[in-house]
Amino acid sequence: MLVHSRKGEWAAWVLFFVLFLPLFALPLLVIVAASFAGHWSGAFPSGLTGEHYAAATRGESLQALTTSLLTALGASVVALAAGTWAALAAAALKGRGEGTTRLARLCGRTLDTLFMLPVAVPSVVVGLAVLVAFSKPPMILNGTSTIVVLAHAVLVTAFAHQSVAAALVRLDPAYEQAAASLGARPAYVLWRVKLPLLLPSLTAAAGLCFALSMGELSATMMLYPPDWTPLPVRIYAATDRGATFTGAALAVVLMTATLLVLFAVSRIRTKASYR
Repeated sequence: MLVHSRKGEWAAWVLFFVLFLPLFALPLLVIVAASFAGHWSGAFPSGLTGEHYAAATRGESLQALTTSLLTALGASVVALAAGTWAALAAAALKGRGEGTTRLARLCGRTLDTLFMLPVAVPSVVVGLAVLVAFSKPPMILNGTSTIVVLAHAVLVTAFAHQSVAAALVRLDPAYEQAAASLGARPAYVLWRVKLPLLLPSLTAAAGLCFALSMGELSATMMLYPPDWTPLPVRIYAATDRGATFTGAALAVVLMTATLLVLFAVSRIRTKASYR
């Protein structure tokens, strides 16, 4: 820790628990408790049951979980590819030497700004923009699962771009220069030198994109077709009709599935870091 005194460490831990418990841990514990509740009229739930989880892991709920996983996976792949390409292109335009022109640096900064723009725009506006853009010729995607994946990709690409761009700034150019001096072509340097060095950041970006896509609701509500209903939409529908305990069970299932995927991604990231 950055605090070196014993009293300072104790104060930091107390502050951590004072902030963590009511703001993060307690709401999650309430959701977990509600998912097992048959009734909740007092301070604690009563009539504990597992029926909510039985309903949350079969039928339409299971299909909604599968839809969320496929949507998040597709959006993460698209976002990672687009964000990585944009970060590499912007870094090449901005350059590191004196030979880089002002126009090239301006183009690089503009590319960074454009890919970060969805972060500054509410997700419901992004959903509306995608809906309007792809509801008319030449490309009509309205009513398909593709438009949902596309909207999620637009929303999370900025995070992939920012993660890779930050890693590129810290990347030592000596590795690329050594490979180039040995006669390696630019494509070979990219695939065999630069991308392997960026692998920890790429896996971190993929995990972040996946988690954000799994929880996206606002844009999804404007776009999803009846046969492609992600789990957050089903959670909203359950709580909206008063089935709060069922919605809590669905939320726990969503959190568990997301955490399992993030754990798998973290294992890949750890192996990449050792490399």
